[in-house]
Amino acid sequence: MAQLWGGRFTKATEQQVYDFNASILFDQKLFDQDIEGSIAHVTMLAKQGIITSDEMDDIIKGLNSISNDVKDGKLIITNEYEDVHSFVEANLIDRIGDAGKKMHTGRSRNDQVALDMRLYVRKEVQEVSDDLRTILETLYKLMSENLETFMPGFTHLQKAQPTTLAHHMGAYFEMFKRDYLRLKDIYERMNYCPLGAGAFAGTTYPLDRDMTAELLGFYGPTLNSMDSVADRDYCLEFLSALSIIMMHLSRFSEEIIIWNSNEYRFVEIDDGFSTGSSIMPQKKNPDIAELVRGKTGRVYGALMSLLTTMKGIPLAYNKDMQEDKEVTFDAIKTVKDCLELFNGMLETIRFNSAIMEKSAAKGFTNATDAADYLVMKGVPFRDAHGIIGRLVLFCIEKDKSIDELTIDELRSISKDFDEDVYEAISIKTCVDKRLTVGAPGPDAMKKVLDTYRTFLDEINN
Repeated sequence: MAQLWGGRFTKATEQQVYDFNASILFDQKLFDQDIEGSIAHVTMLAKQGIITSDEMDDIIKGLNSISNDVKDGKLIITNEYEDVHSFVEANLIDRIGDAGKKMHTGRSRNDQVALDMRLYVRKEVQEVSDDLRTILETLYKLMSENLETFMPGFTHLQKAQPTTLAHHMGAYFEMFKRDYLRLKDIYERMNYCPLGAGAFAGTTYPLDRDMTAELLGFYGPTLNSMDSVADRDYCLEFLSALSIIMMHLSRFSEEIIIWNSNEYRFVEIDDGFSTGSSIMPQKKNPDIAELVRGKTGRVYGALMSLLTTMKGIPLAYNKDMQEDKEVTFDAIKTVKDCLELFNGMLETIRFNSAIMEKSAAKGFTNATDAADYLVMKGVPFRDAHGIIGRLVLFCIEKDKSIDELTIDELRSISKDFDEDVYEAISIKTCVDKRLTVGAPGPDAMKKVLDTYRTFLDEINN
């Protein structure tokens, strides 16, 4: 059992206790960050005269050789070590001798763990941001190509008013844009370096914390050594942001699942993102969308798990905080996989525009516009509302949409209908005349698309 402590103990740790305490099976994900942080630390130690330049060179050379051997498969991280930190330090001492024992000078495992986790989460915040940029570009393309792809909009899952596919996709663009900006905010708050906080009270060594912060790409050092080792807010914020991303993906997935059903037939999911049935040969199942919807609960669980772990922990570091890693690692992988697969499905999906437009017409989504037409003819709105209600009942009995009725049929309900009603209540007219900011009319949508293109260009540079 390779561990970094033991001098105060008179007997070895029980194997079961050691196994329960060890974190090597999951914190080996922090290997690259542990190497990076250690190189920055010893570089600072040499600059401060705490170790010699030769010792620094030996340590850095040894760390790089360990890193290369792990990546090449020549050195395996095994569970004979308590954690990734003891793995690195034990192998370093084996390779370079006593100089390796000086690497940990002025550092505690508490601030070392805090640094490694912060470096890892910072990297993942950037990678998830990249995935969000990709899906935003896909949505932008869909919007640009579907300004006149008409479809019903819904409230209460019932057809309400006509809109366009571009407008519908724009709602998700807004959601994922907020997700992207949330991650940017998290990055800004978390990008401060805890290294040098020690166990929780700093150290008597003359460390240059500004230097290590700069070497590691942080804005500066954290300003309270106790909070530095006890803080996991950045993990909680990230898990919260990931949960919201999954909520957005789940809502989107739910709509695609509905649209893919035989009753709607709004979409045709590419064969590469569908599966069949082992017994029913006609089936083509939206499994990716269903799995994304299902995995949302998994990410929510990670957030609730860490919130629950952290809620009763007194300052400063406690072993409970080791529980931050597995749930965070799992949630990150889940969200990245879901974003990548969902985007692939979205890029290849086919929208049945004719069926979508017919559904808008048959669903009486132009009923509000028909009422407005009567208002423009001088009919009080409340009376117009009642007339169109009766008209819809008449259409249901005749199995027709409003614009399929003859002028005589329309006038049997109200004498205020004229031939110009057909143009006024066409699905295209209903959409085109909605020109307020954020509405589905083409002129309004083009302005929004210009704004979105500017946003995408800014975040891609």
